[in-house]
Amino acid sequence: MRRSKAFIPTTKEAPSDAILASHIYLSRAGFISQVASGLYNYMPLAKRVIKKIENIINEEMNRAGAQEVELSFVTPAELWQESGRIDKFGKELLRLHDRKENLFVLGPTHEEMMVDMVRNRITSYKQLPVNLYQIKTKFRDEARPRFGLMRGREFIMKDGYSFHATTEDLDREFDAMEKAYKRVLKRLGVDFRVVEADSGAIGGSGSKELMVIADSGEDTIAMCSKCKYAANIEAAKKGRGYNPPEAPGVEFKKFRTPDIKSIDDLSSYLEVDSFYTVKCVAKKVVYEDITEIVLFFMRGTHNLQEAKAIKATDALEILDVSEEELREIGLVPGFIGPLDQDKAKHVIDNDLQYADEMICGANELDYHYLGVDMAILSEVAYYEDITEVKEGDMCPQCCGKLKLTKGIEVGHIFKLGTTYSSALKAEFLDENGKAKPFEMGTYGMGVSRLVAAIIEQHHDEYGCIWTKATAPYMVNVMISNIKDSEQLELGEELYAKLQELGIEVVLDDRKERFGFKMKDAELIGFPYTVIIGKELVNGLVQIYDRKTKEKTSVNKDEIFAKIMELI
Repeated sequence: MRRSKAFIPTTKEAPSDAILASHIYLSRAGFISQVASGLYNYMPLAKRVIKKIENIINEEMNRAGAQEVELSFVTPAELWQESGRIDKFGKELLRLHDRKENLFVLGPTHEEMMVDMVRNRITSYKQLPVNLYQIKTKFRDEARPRFGLMRGREFIMKDGYSFHATTEDLDREFDAMEKAYKRVLKRLGVDFRVVEADSGAIGGSGSKELMVIADSGEDTIAMCSKCKYAANIEAAKKGRGYNPPEAPGVEFKKFRTPDIKSIDDLSSYLEVDSFYTVKCVAKKVVYEDITEIVLFFMRGTHNLQEAKAIKATDALEILDVSEEELREIGLVPGFIGPLDQDKAKHVIDNDLQYADEMICGANELDYHYLGVDMAILSEVAYYEDITEVKEGDMCPQCCGKLKLTKGIEVGHIFKLGTTYSSALKAEFLDENGKAKPFEMGTYGMGVSRLVAAIIEQHHDEYGCIWTKATAPYMVNVMISNIKDSEQLELGEELYAKLQELGIEVVLDDRKERFGFKMKDAELIGFPYTVIIGKELVNGLVQIYDRKTKEKTSVNKDEIFAKIMELI
């Protein structure tokens, strides 16, 4: 591609709302342009990157035995009503009516559509397993679209769905897809981790996320310092093998704590480590038909993890509750404890189940209980893992400690089981002639998000640094002075040779200053730029390595061989 003919509208200015490097550089380098909140056009450079990512995904899916299909973007709402997700998905599901007032949705994901395509077409266990996938535009009406391609409303996604006769075969395919996704990310050249995850609105019995490690990531990952355990903060568990601080050593009694409402104030006032305090977090829990106040109890050293709280209560969402609402049902804000079971539903963190010598609210203004043995609640309380792990917590699988880092979710795989096949009555006949719902898995990977994630992990203060597998063009041949016939001749010759061998190459033949062209090359992020400049009179040209920022002088007669060696 000749740069003088290419549509690559670079600019010095970044969008006013751009915070992340990927949003800034992809916009400035002429890869994307915003048309509305969370909606982006992909310009020629971005399309080249996207196609490369898609090709790698297609190759690995073919290798794994998956078959490509393409489903309608517009989905009949009846399918979402059949599965029961039309309300659960919430306002992110964009609904619309056609001219006949039939209700449709724009697909944010395609479980229902894929099940509908398979049901009544696969009828016997002899036709199983089957794994079908597509790479397609999706739409999710995000409340706060931001960060460019990282959290847009419209996005490109690979979503796959497998159908099985047994859970054992589903487990096998789940592992195979994990391996396939790992191969994709390795080929793309990114540093990543596979982590345990929460299934969220998709549902199912288990899931894993593939996270690209980046300081700018929205997700927090807990990783063990010794073993391979890693999990999204929403699903991460803590081990119980800790060395507790010294216990208060007091008998059970009610103790006056005037105007002491916070855990820090309570620990300071009683001169007790907050490990032995019980924190209450009150929330309004929203179900399909009702909303109720639920009290979540945990050690004072930990915080409530809302995704875990939603899962523990099987709720649609949880909301904050006011002190006035708590008083209306007989609770005393700041002094709420777990011993009074009558006012609201209690959910207690697993770590408190057998805790002793604890300090908790007495459900009375200015009073706390000391020396509480939580075991007295073991027969009446509801226990769940509801807290967020923190740096230094014990690993649940070994004696190592957890450390926290940031990541960008680029893939998510789920064991759905029969969640959707049962709801949509998608069944097959087993070897005994009995009708059974399909065991299902689903496997998603964000294609457009990967474009951003690669740059979040590979950039500097000058712009993008594409990996070799994802660069829109591998080589940029830059003629410093287009009016110099010798420079122009060598540039044209090298450009033609590389094209003949199928090397993706740009010839920067613009009538611009050297500095301007060089800044453009760094901003766009070509892996290699061949600089044909003043040194040509000495028979030399330079190769600029974008990743290392090194310039290497090479004899003009050896430049072609050197480039081929590098790429």
